Amino acid sequence: MLRGALAAALTPLRDAGEALDETAIGPYVDFLADGGVDGLLALGTTGEGFLLPVEQRRRAAQLFVEAAAGRLQVAVHCGAQSTWETVELAAHAADVGADAVAVMAPPYFPLDEAELLAHLAAAARAAAPTPFYVYEFAARSGYPVPLSVLDRLRADAPNFRGLKVSDTPWEQFAPYLLEGLDIFVGPEALIPQGLAAGATGAVSALASAFPELIAQAIRRPDAADLGPVRAALERFPLQAAAKLVVAWRGVPVGPDVRRPLRTLTDDEREELERWLESSSPVPAL
Repeated sequence: MLRGALAAALTPLRDAGEALDETAIGPYVDFLADGGVDGLLALGTTGEGFLLPVEQRRRAAQLFVEAAAGRLQVAVHCGAQSTWETVELAAHAADVGADAVAVMAPPYFPLDEAELLAHLAAAARAAAPTPFYVYEFAARSGYPVPLSVLDRLRADAPNFRGLKVSDTPWEQFAPYLLEGLDIFVGPEALIPQGLAAGATGAVSALASAFPELIAQAIRRPDAADLGPVRAALERFPLQAAAKLVVAWRGVPVGPDVRRPLRTLTDDEREELERWLESSSPVPAL
């Protein structure tokens, strides 16, 4: 079962984003472990998962699990446009030893309840008995997962354990705090309120570059003030900015992102580096 602070991990890439940078995954996982998080979610939104071909996603999942070597929980996001690809990725993640599988609703086509239930149930069965989590993010999928689908999924998939919920504001997040399911908070601004309302932990994009901040926020949610750091990164394309931060902090992760995402301009890179040098955003553990 997942718990605590999880980083929404970056995916190191090379060759203008066309290939995995396999040699960087181990040092990056070491960086996350040293930062105090309890685990990571590979190949989610921060990790560019939907943009990568299936074979690269399979390889990356294997490398993240191997690099974690039991030190960190590893959840793998296996959501894809088609059910077939989602099932293939979920089965593979379970086979290579992932601690959990997560699936976001497929974007573009607004699936009805029967279609969405069939899709999620097929992915859960493919992963079983590995714990299965629904990744709820209506802003990315284009529609929310209905609560009625989750109720039916509990009956259809015994390994359905919970959700990562990235919806905002609180009024859209709160309905997913369902009794008997483990809920992970995606939006950093909602971590204190979510934990107070019974959430199990957080899966944070900010933790991809500043794992210490989220580890601290889970342990001391009332003392967390993540807004300024998140606002600083949100001035730039997130994946590119986070990769620059990680490289600036000494991890051999290059700037490459998968197109159509873009790298930072020279002016953006200089602005972000000035902020890093002047703000001291990394807390002592």
